[in-house]
Amino acid sequence: MTDGTDPEGATADPGREMGQDTSELSTVFGDVYRGELDRETTWRSRLDQTTTWSVTIMAAILTWTFSSPDNPHYIILVGVLAVGLFCWIEARRYRDYDVYRARVRLFQQDLFASALDPSLDAERSEWRTELGEDYRHPTYKITMFEAVSNRLRRIYFALLLVLGLAWLFRVTAFVPDAALPDAAAVGTVPGAVVLVIVGAFYAALFAVMLWPHEREAEGEFRDVEAGEWKDTE
Repeated sequence: MTDGTDPEGATADPGREMGQDTSELSTVFGDVYRGELDRETTWRSRLDQTTTWSVTIMAAILTWTFSSPDNPHYIILVGVLAVGLFCWIEARRYRDYDVYRARVRLFQQDLFASALDPSLDAERSEWRTELGEDYRHPTYKITMFEAVSNRLRRIYFALLLVLGLAWLFRVTAFVPDAALPDAAAVGTVPGAVVLVIVGAFYAALFAVMLWPHEREAEGEFRDVEAGEWKDTE
């Protein structure tokens, strides 16, 4: 029968012993918080890289397409697919980023906020248990659907909308001899079919962006009035 120590007398479960020492635990929490904050920052920079590539591709495609009336309009639609793919990639990265952002928010909300204002209880009474379980079994905090919706709402729907409007302008103003829907034809695909597909695609994006469901992301700024944190007097 074991007594929780090894033959040398060392504790077999140092984490449990550490959890009972308030001063040592506070030091460890500081290091853990800085580590989680660094990982959050790293993943946040990866999101910025994906957006930068999307904008770069958009600029290159639009510049080339409008440089000559002979350049095919459907290259812009290829750009729409490329930016949509980057949105999907960024949504996947956002799910990883949200794991560390949620942990940072947990520290801020349940540890630092209580330390700064002891008159209020922590938002979660079992926050240490929840954090420990998440370290044992890391899980995503939001669904892929919400991640895509978030990235569309924040940046990608605006980028895709610019491409869509540019495509409409390209097939109307740059093709004076043909009117819609004929000007939107792509090879043997009739223009009417192309317009329906493009319209359905943007309608789906709009629906995903504004889908009325409860957000799972922790600590997001959503529909909150600006506070009076600063003293203006």
